[in-house]
Amino acid sequence: KALGIEPHQINSEVGSFGVPEFGTKFVRGMLMDTKPTTFEELIRISGLSHGTDVWLNNAQELINNGTVTLKEAICTRDDIMTYLIKKNLPSEDAFKIMENVRKGKGLKEEQEAMMREYNVPEWYIDSCKKIKYMFPKAHAVAYVTMAFRIAWFKVYHPLAYYAAFYSIRADEFDSEIMIYGKQRVKDKMKELESQGNNISQKDKSMYTILEIVLEMYERGFEFLPIDLYKSDSKKFKIEDGKIRPPLSSIPGLGEVAAISIRNGVEEEKGKFISIDEFQLKAKVGNSTIELLKKFGCLQGMSKSNQISLFG
Repeated sequence: KALGIEPHQINSEVGSFGVPEFGTKFVRGMLMDTKPTTFEELIRISGLSHGTDVWLNNAQELINNGTVTLKEAICTRDDIMTYLIKKNLPSEDAFKIMENVRKGKGLKEEQEAMMREYNVPEWYIDSCKKIKYMFPKAHAVAYVTMAFRIAWFKVYHPLAYYAAFYSIRADEFDSEIMIYGKQRVKDKMKELESQGNNISQKDKSMYTILEIVLEMYERGFEFLPIDLYKSDSKKFKIEDGKIRPPLSSIPGLGEVAAISIRNGVEEEKGKFISIDEFQLKAKVGNSTIELLKKFGCLQGMSKSNQISLFG
């Protein structure tokens, strides 16, 4: 709701695409299962997502069947020690139990017996025995603080957020698919989904960016065309309430060629008269010229400076 769109528009109940810690399909599923409402609960989810056998086959089942709430589940290693101390176990024993559990060593018989003696519930003991690795709370706090700041920009300064995200992931951004409206984005997403488990890692990375691009379109934002004179070599720029993709987002162009073009444009300090002149100044080959033509970057430019006397 904070993004001003409905779940069906982005095929997700949560709008955390591109937010570190909370953007993966796995963690988005956790968000839907737990429905966090506080910062503290986000920290707990971070702990659950970084642990091994802490969420899957453990806390997830306990929460889904109503045995515990997110607030009661074991999420970070610190939770164990503080919980056991509250149950009046000696601090030293609470610490040793936490250390055993977070390293995946389970519980010793005498530790189990002590926990029962202090009325620790059976679900809690079973949960401790399943855990293979636990995340420290301080790490979770640091990660969630960073993620929360980025999420704030996504909600309140969306163009800055999207421009920064695409610039960071520029190597995987394909302008041929992504800058021409949401229908082309949706069609490509369906094509990739049809691959099922056979999808390559490269296509998985593209799908992640397509999710963000679709979300951006659904929020009412658009891309400007790639422009020989206005586009940066590798950074996405905000212009007139839209985003201008860089030259490097042209598939097959590459960062080195994009920088060379940008340098040539800056050296010219004006419009090129011809393609030949541009090619000479930018120091690019014929294949790069063809790519630029495909994206309309050389529109209105003649092939050479020569003027025909008989034209």
